[in-house]
Amino acid sequence: MTSSTADASSNHRSLRDELETLTTEAFRPELSQIDRLSTLEIAKIMNAEDATVPTAVATQLPRIAAAIDAVAERMSRGGRLIYAGAGTAGRLGVLDASECPPTFNTDPSEVVGLIAGGPSAMVTSVEGAEDSKELAEADLKELSLTPDDTVVGVSASGRTPYAVGAVEHARARGALTIGLSCNAHSALAAAAEHGIEIVVGPELLTGSTRLKAGTAQKLVLNMLSTITMIRLGKTYGNLMVDVRASNEKLRARSRRIVALATGASDEEIEQALAATDGEVKNAILTILGGVDGPTAARLLEESDGHLRAALAASTG
Repeated sequence: MTSSTADASSNHRSLRDELETLTTEAFRPELSQIDRLSTLEIAKIMNAEDATVPTAVATQLPRIAAAIDAVAERMSRGGRLIYAGAGTAGRLGVLDASECPPTFNTDPSEVVGLIAGGPSAMVTSVEGAEDSKELAEADLKELSLTPDDTVVGVSASGRTPYAVGAVEHARARGALTIGLSCNAHSALAAAAEHGIEIVVGPELLTGSTRLKAGTAQKLVLNMLSTITMIRLGKTYGNLMVDVRASNEKLRARSRRIVALATGASDEEIEQALAATDGEVKNAILTILGGVDGPTAARLLEESDGHLRAALAASTG
């Protein structure tokens, strides 16, 4: 055996030993005959497994809320929310980031998803990309981090070098850091200012962390982006008043949002949207505040986009 082969074998044994300590990688002997069950029986087991995920998330709500408040504070000063992960975790981050512009009218540069290996890794595995802290550092250097930015490392195992490296690099540059993992006492949580560990337990299929762990990560990412946007005034109650009407469905939704917020007639809604270049938030303000389009735009600018504050100013 050559020295390089021996080194590789030793590294593999070391990694195997490390994986065996992770809850997300644990083998469940009681499911070792699952392939012999009926489809309905497997579906019932899987559904029962999935039902445990929200309870695991609930145990971390105080930590999640503290992280969100810190993110919102920085984003209110112009900071960005940046997700960094590999494989499923990376794809979930990219997914969450990509849905913010149409939902909250954010610029694509405000919420960013980085995946180890780049965009092609969304659909094809990029060999070795997740094992490189240096790759994460290079990806973040391209974004020129500032102390107002937030980097969220996402990794089911909590040990993925790309996610850990992203958090370490960001923290060294004064950015806010969050580590989201599904194992207790993870290296990722330890590296981050805000560690969030959603311990969902062993998977139905041993080590397949796209299952419960992936669901848990999706739930937390939903909270991080959605509640941050609520804090930033991107909603009015539970209405998406910053929605970007980029297609027919969203144009119809825009009119419905104005109707739900104001109770105005179809004619009033059309006039308000025409006077505000189709901006839902501005249209609501013209109706409820009794102001014209330019005044609505000014009041919203002065209130940092918070509709309730702008309404108070219009009637005060």
